[in-house]
Amino acid sequence: MNSIDEFDRQILKYLEQDGRMAYSAIATAMGVSNTMIHQRIIRLTEQGVLTGIKPLLNEKKLGYDWGAFTGLSLEKDHDSNRIIEELKKIPEVTECYYITGNYTLYVKIIAKNHEHMRQLLYEKIDSIPGIAKTDSIIELGCAFKRNMIF
Repeated sequence: MNSIDEFDRQILKYLEQDGRMAYSAIATAMGVSNTMIHQRIIRLTEQGVLTGIKPLLNEKKLGYDWGAFTGLSLEKDHDSNRIIEELKKIPEVTECYYITGNYTLYVKIIAKNHEHMRQLLYEKIDSIPGIAKTDSIIELGCAFKRNMIF
C-alpha cells in the first residue's frame, strides 16, 4: 500500500506544474531541505506513484494534425498481449487501453494528415493478425490534458 501524505501531494503538485523544477526550488517553496525533497521523490518513484518526468508534447506543433480514438475488436481476446506488442511497434499509436463493451482495446492514433491516418488504419493496424474490426472517431482538438491532482 502506498502511503502518500500531504507533503508528498505538495511535491507532486509542484512537479505537475513544472516537471523540470529543481529539487532546491521545491525545497525552498516548502521550507524544507533539498535532501528531504530528494528522499521523498525517490520513495514516490520506488512505490510506483511517480513513474518518470516526461515532456508533454504538442503533437500539432510537430506536424501531427490528425488524431483518432479507435476501438479494436479482436478475433480472440486472449490474443490481446500479442496484438499490443504489435501496436507498440507503430509510433503513431500513442496510447492503448483495455476496455469493456464492444471492443477489447481502445487506442489513440496521431497522424500528419488524412492520407497518413488512412495508411495507419488500413495498412498497419488492420494488417495485424487477430484484429477483426476497427472503429475510429476523429478528434477535433484536445480541450485539456492533465494528471489527476488529489
